[in-house]
Amino acid sequence: MTEAAVLDRPTELSRSKRLKAATGDTHERLDKSIMAGEPFASRERYALFVKVQHAFHREIDALYDDAALDGLLPDLQGRRRLKQIEQDLTDLGFDIPAYESEPAFKAGEKADVATAMGWLYVAEGSNLGAAFLLKDALKLGLSEEFGARHLAGAPEGRGLHWRTFTAALDAVDLSSEEEARVIAGAEAAFNRVHSQVRSVFG
Repeated sequence: MTEAAVLDRPTELSRSKRLKAATGDTHERLDKSIMAGEPFASRERYALFVKVQHAFHREIDALYDDAALDGLLPDLQGRRRLKQIEQDLTDLGFDIPAYESEPAFKAGEKADVATAMGWLYVAEGSNLGAAFLLKDALKLGLSEEFGARHLAGAPEGRGLHWRTFTAALDAVDLSSEEEARVIAGAEAAFNRVHSQVRSVFG
C-alpha cells in the first residue's frame, strides 16, 4: 500500500464506527420497515417478526462454528441465537420455517473472514438494540423465558457484550480490499433482512 493510500484511510474512526457510518441509511430504512409491520400489535404479528429473525440467523448460523472467526471474536458460540429463536417460535405455537434456498453461509465450508465479520456485526448490533424490543414483547406477556428468549441480554450486560465484540472486530488486521468486503458483508446482511421483512410482513 502506498503512503498516499495509507493517509487517505479514515484512521480517526474505528472499523465498527466506519461500519455504522457506511450502513446507517440502510439500517434506518430497515428499522422503519420492521416497525411499519407493527410487530408488537399482537402475538401473531410478533411471531412474524420472530420468523424474520429466524431467516436471518439461519443465514449466519454456520459462522459460529468457523474456527478462524472463533479465534478472532470473543465468545462466538455464546453469541449464537438460532436455537433461542426456534424455541420462541415453539413457545408461540408456530412451526420452524422450511426454506428452499441454501443459507448464505453453509455448514462445513470455510467463510471469507472479512465478509463474515460484516454479517456478524449486523447480528450483534441487533442484539444491542433488542433491549427496546424486549420491553414491547413484555407487554404481550412474553419474557426472556418464554417467547422472547432471543431478545434477552447477555449476563454481563448488553453494553459490555457489544464493546467486547467491537473491540475484537476493530483489532483484526485487514487489507483495504478486506475492509471493503466487511462493509459489503454488512450491507448484504441488512439487505437480506429487508428482503425477509417484505416477504413475511407483505
